[in-house]
Amino acid sequence: MTIYIDLIFLINLFFDFFLLLTINIALKRYTKIFKILLGALSGSLSLISLFIPFNSIFLFFFKLLLGLLMCLISFGYKNIRYTLSNILYLYMTSIILGGFLYYLKLESKITLYYKGLSFSYLLLIIIAPLVLFVFLKSLKVLKEVQNYYYKITIILSNNYELTTTAFLDTGNKLIDPITNKPIILINKKLINSEIKIHSPMYVPYNTIKGHELLECIKPKKIIINNQELTNYLLGLVNNSFKLNGIECLLNYQILEDIK
Repeated sequence: MTIYIDLIFLINLFFDFFLLLTINIALKRYTKIFKILLGALSGSLSLISLFIPFNSIFLFFFKLLLGLLMCLISFGYKNIRYTLSNILYLYMTSIILGGFLYYLKLESKITLYYKGLSFSYLLLIIIAPLVLFVFLKSLKVLKEVQNYYYKITIILSNNYELTTTAFLDTGNKLIDPITNKPIILINKKLINSEIKIHSPMYVPYNTIKGHELLECIKPKKIIINNQELTNYLLGLVNNSFKLNGIECLLNYQILEDIK
């Protein structure tokens, strides 16, 4: 079988460059392009394995050290955590890209050749940046969404304690017009057995169906980000929220109180 070492070198350089560029953007390293290029060039040392028959264990550690070298050249060294983050993202993006390209290779029906070279190489070069772009966009959306998740501990007047994950709903601006307390919405079933010992209050609110009353109770306190808050009501709803298992929606006012 004929091996085009120059073609393999260029493809390897291309993929390593885009992997390092993805890390640079995702982790906001703000490193210069020429350093990323140098890091990608250092990744070409992996071509040694084409000519020297390494055993699998040695090859594994060789590639780990090569990944470390690529990250150090591209992003430098600041501390262990910084470097480990770079390496982790390098291998994470490598697995995502490699897995997608492997699947594409299995499923692709393209068998056109020109002078012994498959046009699938061209397809891979076109697809790879698109895959990494989609990964970056998805990562950005995930980070933005994660910023709206909070761990909340609710303590009722009888010292019953409930800890759950809450989502900050910027559209939830419900306020009791009498006490002027913001309202946190929670699935009633989470504290159903405890509600009977409290005296509920009913807060009017507007819906697309008209005016309705929301059953509310006053907790002893809630704890978010290690801050204790006492000026909130719990609005009890009968249905789950369509947010990946979230059973509690925080009030927009939380942004002001946990600064």
